[in-house]
Formats: sequence, structure tokens, C-alpha cells
Amino acid sequence: MAEKFTDQEFLEYVIKSLVDNPKAVEVGRKVDEMGVLLTLKIDPTDMGKIIGRGGNTAKALRTLLRVVGLKNRSRVNLKIEEPEGGRAPRASNVMEDLKL
Repeated sequence: MAEKFTDQEFLEYVIKSLVDNPKAVEVGRKVDEMGVLLTLKIDPTDMGKIIGRGGNTAKALRTLLRVVGLKNRSRVNLKIEEPEGGRAPRASNVMEDLKL
């Protein structure tokens, strides 16, 4: 018999499988009139893995959560918390600084 995951457990399982620092993964859950809001906090070094190229991984996660929500008759949204200090400088900017 298949184990039943809640939306929060499902997201936590998938994220921990993707990142290098699974102990830093925190998933919060809030329910209001708009539905369920899952907030994700991860190690800043893992942010690229969760967002993905062009945001494709984040879009796929949101799609999967939408399916989980439909199965449970609720609307599930995902908010990915930006690490403290904002975004890190892009590698291309660093390379341009090194040019003589």
C-alpha cells in the first residue's frame, strides 16, 4: 500500500532529494482563504538547484504541488524564500571584473 504524503511532506521529500544540504531545508505551511501556502527555506548554495535554468525546476515543483493539491481538493502555492543578503553576484560580472 502506498504511503500517503501531505503536501508539506511531499515538498520536503523532493527538495531534500535535490539539494546538497538537506539538513538546511525548512518547509512551512500556512492555510488561509486563498488555500495552502508552503514556504521553502534552503541553504543559499542550493538555490540554483531549486530554481533551475530559466526557473524550470521551480515551475515543475509548483506544477507537482498543484496536482497534489487537486488530489486533496485544495489550492497549493509555493513561496521560495530568498536567502538573506539577496542574490549573489552572477559569475559573468565577476569575470568582467577580472579582465584587464
